[in-house]
Amino acid sequence: MTKKRTNDPWIPADEYGRRLPKFSVNLIVADVARAVAFYRDVLGAKAVYADVDFAAMDIAGLEFMLHADHTYDQHPWHARLLNTPQRGLGAELRLFGVSPDEVEGRAKQHGARLLAACTDKPHGWREVIVEDPDGYAWAVGVPTKKELPQRH
Repeated sequence: MTKKRTNDPWIPADEYGRRLPKFSVNLIVADVARAVAFYRDVLGAKAVYADVDFAAMDIAGLEFMLHADHTYDQHPWHARLLNTPQRGLGAELRLFGVSPDEVEGRAKQHGARLLAACTDKPHGWREVIVEDPDGYAWAVGVPTKKELPQRH
């Protein structure tokens, strides 16, 4: 694994790894700083820690990671990753409890790609789908109010 950081991270990698939940998300990105800016400015995430190699992010209590391409240079699919024009195709990351209308507004303000504008869906969500700079799709939503049947 190639690292470009010159200082020590905020927590040793093995300590961080052992405290991760049973399921976590790790996105491999071309540019960590660009990705952090998208997640902060569009999705309202907080960078718990970020450097040129790695970022630990939090959106509404959902922790996830970003790793730079160069940190995966020993991974079996590294060469394929670098030759893939769009990442994340076929996977949709779903985040419940964040206002899709606010995300859509920030996406427009920051020039992020909207895959689907805000709409109320039959599955009970009001959602928007935005794409991060590396092509990962995020469906962000809140519950819709259940309409009660009309009495006659």
